[in-house]
Amino acid sequence: MRALVETPELSETLHHEVDGRSRVVIEGVQPEIDGGQFPIKRVVGENVVVEADVFADGHQSISCEVLYRADTDREWRAKSMRPLQNDRWRADFQVTKLGKYLYSIQGWIDPFKTWRDDLVKRHEAQQDLTVDLLIGADLLEDAARRTSGQDSAQFADWARLLRHEGDRESKVAMALGEELAALMDRYPARRFAKQYAKELTVVVEREKALFSTWYEVFPRSCASESGRHGTFKDCEAWLGYIASMGFDVLYLPPIHPIGRTFRKGKNNSVVAQPEDVGSPWAIGAEEGGHASTHPGLGSLDDFRRLISEAKKHGLEVALDIAFQCSPDHPYARDHAEWFRKRPDGTIQYAENPPKKYQDIYPFDFETPQWRELWEELRNVLLFWAKEGVRIFRVDNPHTKAFAFWEWVIAALKEEYPDLLFLSEAFTRPRLMHRLAKLGFSQSYTYFTWRNTKQELMDYFSELTQSRISDYLRPNLWPNTPDILPEFLQVGGRPAFVIRLILAATLASNYGIYGPAFELCENAAAAPGSEEYLNSEKYELKHRDLNSPLSLKSLISRVNQIRRANPALQSNHSLRFHPTDNPLVICYSKSTGDLSNVIVVAVNLDPFHSQGSWIQLNLESLGLDPSHAFQAHDLLSESRYLWQGSRNYVELAPERAPAHILHLRKRIRSEKDFDYYL
Repeated sequence: MRALVETPELSETLHHEVDGRSRVVIEGVQPEIDGGQFPIKRVVGENVVVEADVFADGHQSISCEVLYRADTDREWRAKSMRPLQNDRWRADFQVTKLGKYLYSIQGWIDPFKTWRDDLVKRHEAQQDLTVDLLIGADLLEDAARRTSGQDSAQFADWARLLRHEGDRESKVAMALGEELAALMDRYPARRFAKQYAKELTVVVEREKALFSTWYEVFPRSCASESGRHGTFKDCEAWLGYIASMGFDVLYLPPIHPIGRTFRKGKNNSVVAQPEDVGSPWAIGAEEGGHASTHPGLGSLDDFRRLISEAKKHGLEVALDIAFQCSPDHPYARDHAEWFRKRPDGTIQYAENPPKKYQDIYPFDFETPQWRELWEELRNVLLFWAKEGVRIFRVDNPHTKAFAFWEWVIAALKEEYPDLLFLSEAFTRPRLMHRLAKLGFSQSYTYFTWRNTKQELMDYFSELTQSRISDYLRPNLWPNTPDILPEFLQVGGRPAFVIRLILAATLASNYGIYGPAFELCENAAAAPGSEEYLNSEKYELKHRDLNSPLSLKSLISRVNQIRRANPALQSNHSLRFHPTDNPLVICYSKSTGDLSNVIVVAVNLDPFHSQGSWIQLNLESLGLDPSHAFQAHDLLSESRYLWQGSRNYVELAPERAPAHILHLRKRIRSEKDFDYYL
């Protein structure tokens, strides 16, 4: 037989890269996005739950731990992993500050665990333990050498006990005792430990990335009298109204000068009249571009004052960033190289055939001067960040280069780690997901077009119960200035109530375009169109905020419920419960300790009353199926005494199309009467 001879190259490779004595395998690590290419997302105070398959050849016991650290720290912290089943292990760690964390996994053959496991079996089989106890003494003496002080002395004392001739039972009791195991866990012998080949990343953002309530308003429509162009100062007068409804983010469409060339008229007319104000998304004029304010709205000082006054009302101002230009933008004059040219030498305007948007020039992200373009767009965001803006809603980010967003968001967060970015991208799912992976804090969703029970269940199970939840945070919008969905067009006031409650309880982030929403504006531009008739995108609006038809009281109550119930402030616990009526949907959310449990039942039919039996999984909600419990409707303040997992609801769309139920356990007091906790 011919002998196998290692070449020098292979021997050298093994020497430098592989220690053949490191026998542990680590695979199937979660969370891990696209092989570690992208970070997962958490907010300050959240836990990162890490799982992995960790195993080795043979029958020896292994130990493993999660290694983690803030990227500004030099030393790793370690958290022991606990076994699940079939070589699957789990541990969690908490992220406590903004920025980035790194995590990995380390595993090793554990001689102490192996010895203890074997000792248990041999002791139970009444075998001779003389040699086993001496092996244990060697392990404890090794631990004494690795440690110092009182712990080292304790290991040495235990080692002497095992070597000393004497009572077998007392030695075994000590060897298998919790005190020894606990101390050894603090000083494991990680000989030939194997670390996972990757260091994975967590991006940690502030709490508002996970829980926020948005209200969109056009400042130019905030004037106190009809026909006048509103200003930032007029918008200040709305702050109390918006805050009273429980919103914490005031989102403004673009506030920049608006182009005049090819300006759109009312209802998106291609011919504008002299008094037409144009679309705020046609950015740029003689007065300036993306780093300027519209003169009709006020000065930069006025905008700063709006931010300051908003803070006094508990509101943050979110600014719309639309990286596109009107033909009058200074960029079109000074940097024509940043735009795509047509064969006749003119700049290519935006198109979505057959639609044409002559009032907008998109940037060319394939320009040879792409570096200068990227730098300038970063400077725009930096400008507004320096002015105090910490939330950006980004218009159509999927029409700009992915690499640009990955670079610019990371660069900005180096200087302003509290920045948040909302991705407005009603596009193909993979594009939406890619943007979330690249760094957007929140994402628009398809909620706007998910109306049936099955559609909602399938979609939100995917968003909250799959690995998507590690990088994409949904922000639900029942309407936007661009989208008046058919459900709202035909369903009347009940449809608005239904979609409000779904948005506010299915996800921890949601928003409305107001006051169109609370006033139930539902006139479409044309049959089959999702555009508003007399759209605010092209004209000034003046509304009666005190209209008796307004939903502002209901919106206030719903947002108050969200703030008072931690279960509604995250998404991971969302679970759907069976109903026997396809027009009634039921779902629950709860805190991890089940101290706050919310069950929501919604009638999806805006025209007719619907009743249904709902089947709750009581044990998963922390309730004893054999005991009665109270279901407190937080919308109506009604209280129901329910028994068992199957209970009946009836929901009338014109009166109360939904229940938001706080489930309360029955508690027997020392004074021998019941109350509900």
